[in-house]
This record gives sequence, structure tokens and C-alpha cells, in this order.
Amino acid sequence: MKATLVQMNSVSDKAANLAAARALIDQAVREERPDWICLPEVFDFIGGNRADKAAAAEELPGGPAYSLCSALAREYGVFIHAGSILEKAPGEERLHNTTVAFDRSGKEVARYRKIHMFDITAPDGAQYRESAAFKPGEAVVTYDCEGLTIGCAICYDLRFPYLFQALADKGADIVALPSAFTLVTGKDHWEVLARARAIEIQAYFCAPNQTGAHKAGHETRVSYGNSLIADPWGHVVARASEGVGLVSTRIDRDRIRKVRAMIPVASHRVSLPG
Repeated sequence: MKATLVQMNSVSDKAANLAAARALIDQAVREERPDWICLPEVFDFIGGNRADKAAAAEELPGGPAYSLCSALAREYGVFIHAGSILEKAPGEERLHNTTVAFDRSGKEVARYRKIHMFDITAPDGAQYRESAAFKPGEAVVTYDCEGLTIGCAICYDLRFPYLFQALADKGADIVALPSAFTLVTGKDHWEVLARARAIEIQAYFCAPNQTGAHKAGHETRVSYGNSLIADPWGHVVARASEGVGLVSTRIDRDRIRKVRAMIPVASHRVSLPG
């Protein structure tokens, strides 16, 4: 299976973001001929204030971002893991940060709502309070991609290894982690955490990231880029740098089997006392 990650510089203009996503998916199909395409976190809208986010959010299924990805999956006959979309939460002022995956026919095959909320003060003093605008999900989600099991996570989830163990327990061969990882944390933690998660669960780790600057209210925030794919041994086998673009590799099923046979950690797990 050939996987392509899309690195974007989304902003607080939904129409422009969807046009950019369409152009990059068109380019990916034309140049890379992938089986599976993954977009970054909040590819449809990033920045703005809470009212802007609410206005951009969609009721799923349906809505322009959802419909675009479904239509392109069907048109090109590819799986599209639609990064994450701002989703309205019924009866809530807050939204969900939601991944939707589509198969080659454009049918929805998975929906995952980000579990861990990014509520931190970064080393540069910037404050992030994701839980003020977003309601966390609760479900651990995987889906089948023609014999490979893909596990779903989003951005800040990367720092919580028990989620990835739960995905491994559900048979994940690949983990998709669409992100908008900040520059200030990404430069120190992005690669090492992605490689660690790949090594721990002996799976491919596919992490498309946002890149560059966007406006959030009166602040300018910068995403790290460096979208990457790590193999089950923890080698980075494909990587972008800065700027909008694509990065691809082939997912080797035999590589997954060989790594798991060499170091059979799944069979060595011990249940620890409470």
C-alpha cells in the first residue's frame, strides 16, 4: 500500500482551505498514485476566534469538508483519511475535533473525535486552552484498509502512550496522527515521540502536520511542519521539511511482521498489580 501525507498551511478561511486541500489531493493522485491519503489536523479551518470556529463547523455527515473528501475518495478510488474537521456537537457550544475516513467508494468507514485536549502554556508563553472550544471524544477507533488496520489519533494524543497501546490491542498496523503541532514544542518533541510510538506498538506511524503561520485572534501561531512516516522499527522513512507539499512511502506488510517476530513485545506484556 502506498501512503501519501498532505502538509498544509490552513488558515481561518474555509473556502481557501478546501480549495488548497483539493489541489493537493489532485497533485497527490497525479504524481504519487497513492492508495491512502491523509490530511493534517483541522485542515478545513484553523485560527480565528470561537465564533469563527463555530461558524466554520459542520454537522456530520454532510458539510463542505466532509463532502469534498468523500467525493474525491470516490472520484479517484483512494482511501482518504480526512485529517480532522470542526464538527458541531449537538446541544453543546463546544465543538468536536473529528477525523473522518473514507474508503475508495467515498463511504465513511471511521469517525474519531480527539480525546486529549491541548491545555498548556508553551515555553514561549503562548497559552492554549483547547478544552474551552472543544469537547473531547471517548472512543478508541480503528478501521480496515484492505487488510491493514489503521488506528486513529490526533495531535496532542501523541503524548499519551496508553491510547496507542489501546490501538495496538485493537490490531493497529498503522497509526494516523493528523496534527497542527506547534513550532516551539515540535522542534524538540515531534520526531522523538512519533518514533517512540512506532517502536512501542511496532506499527507504521503516519503523521501529517500543519506548517507555517496562522492568526488566532490577535496572536500569530506557527506550526512545525516536518510531516513524517516512521516504520515499525522507528526509522523515519519519509519526511517533509517546511512548506506546503506531499510526502509518500510504501507500507510494507512484511516489515510489520518481521519486526513483531524479532521482538515479540505483545506476547511479553505483563499485567501489573493495581
